[in-house]
Amino acid sequence: MIELFSSDTPNGKKISIMLEEIGYEYKVTKLDLSNGDQFKIQFQKISPFSKIPAIIDHGNNNEAIFESGAILIYLAEKSGMFYDKKNKLKIDQWLMAQMGSIGPFIGQYHFFYHFNKGLSEIGEKRYFEITQNIYKVLDDHLVENKFLAGENYTIADIATWPWIARHEWHDIGLKNYSKLCKWYEMIAERSAVIKGYKFMDKNSEIPKP
Repeated sequence: MIELFSSDTPNGKKISIMLEEIGYEYKVTKLDLSNGDQFKIQFQKISPFSKIPAIIDHGNNNEAIFESGAILIYLAEKSGMFYDKKNKLKIDQWLMAQMGSIGPFIGQYHFFYHFNKGLSEIGEKRYFEITQNIYKVLDDHLVENKFLAGENYTIADIATWPWIARHEWHDIGLKNYSKLCKWYEMIAERSAVIKGYKFMDKNSEIPKP
């Protein structure tokens, strides 16, 4: 059984969606980030940088894994799903793009525009433009690719989708990017994605484009 230490964030949803996709039994241990639960010594032993999500695989000698990308790779290799070895290089590239660019930059836009609007005009403008470019890059890529790493749904899509699921926060207009919008809607219809999205709030609904 997998224990998922998380909060209701895009990074947290990556792992709940993956666990639903592979059909593994799991339980959620909720961390209240506003209360500083992530800085408690017990959690830092699992996640040294005090970041969620993290997991403990109680069926594998209580193996603890931190960093969402590493967790996705671990679960993909353990289950043999969504990580085709023949396409590993392309999957890794798009997974790392999410980890290194898509998530961090959109996260900064959330900080300046959604949570602290008016705090920094420069910050809002900079990260709006970067987020807008991320939408364009993804949209252009999806012109010739059904999913991020090609024809098959992979952990790269699972990692990226929850960040686009906050498109209502971005005021960019997902519908203006037809291929990205189609990709988003296609993934949003998956039963495991619907269940994983609701992992902390059963009443939450996936935002429409």
